[in-house]
Amino acid sequence: MTAMDEKILETVRKYKSGQLAEDQLLQELKALQYVDLGFARIDTARSDRQGFPEVIYCAGKTPEQCAKIMHRLSLCSDNVLATRADEAVYAAISAAVPDVRYYPQARIVALERSPLPKDEERSVAVITAGTSDIPVAEEAAVTAEIMGNNVTRIYDVGVAGIHRLFAQLDVIHQANVLIVAAGMEGALASVVGGLVNKPVIAVPTSVGYGANFGGLSALLGMLNSCSAGVAVVNIDNGFGAGRLASIINHMR
Repeated sequence: MTAMDEKILETVRKYKSGQLAEDQLLQELKALQYVDLGFARIDTARSDRQGFPEVIYCAGKTPEQCAKIMHRLSLCSDNVLATRADEAVYAAISAAVPDVRYYPQARIVALERSPLPKDEERSVAVITAGTSDIPVAEEAAVTAEIMGNNVTRIYDVGVAGIHRLFAQLDVIHQANVLIVAAGMEGALASVVGGLVNKPVIAVPTSVGYGANFGGLSALLGMLNSCSAGVAVVNIDNGFGAGRLASIINHMR
């Protein structure tokens, strides 16, 4: 029985015992599915469906909107993530939910009241081609960590100095899932994919000069990889990579 099942049964019992009227029962059941804040409908049932609560994408929202969403999610979930958060968003959220933590390089605000257990025998490796790819990689790494995964970081091992990658092969082979963030032509994902028998999640970044086209060249290079076992998420989508790696790492 899921936590949502228990909440539904508790609400029904209150109605049967006379503690709730019919209109109150209806409101309670609706609130178990989503909460309408006027500017956002918060999916309070997502954790039961997908294993982790709704994640707040802060870009395009005002700091006040982000704070209200985080506060409401904090009432029904112990662990909540807000991505693409700047200092202004963090200030607003921390005023509403004081026990959050800010990861400035990853641009993530995280509430972690009940840290999820991590399997010590399984890990996610996050690899970057260059130092400039680290912000996207950190979004992936922090996401995976908050979602209950051990993460190993291997940064600045791109193909321009591929001996740096080879020096980390022992560590790389120990990981259960690999995330590779690369800009420019995005070649590192294919190289890593050809060296391992584990799933590789490629993250094209918008790092590069003009013909990189804001990450499009890396995206196309990764989509056309000749290495088997390489999947690709959207440009700069560290969160998507971290979430997917977490799902794979928890499968049995």
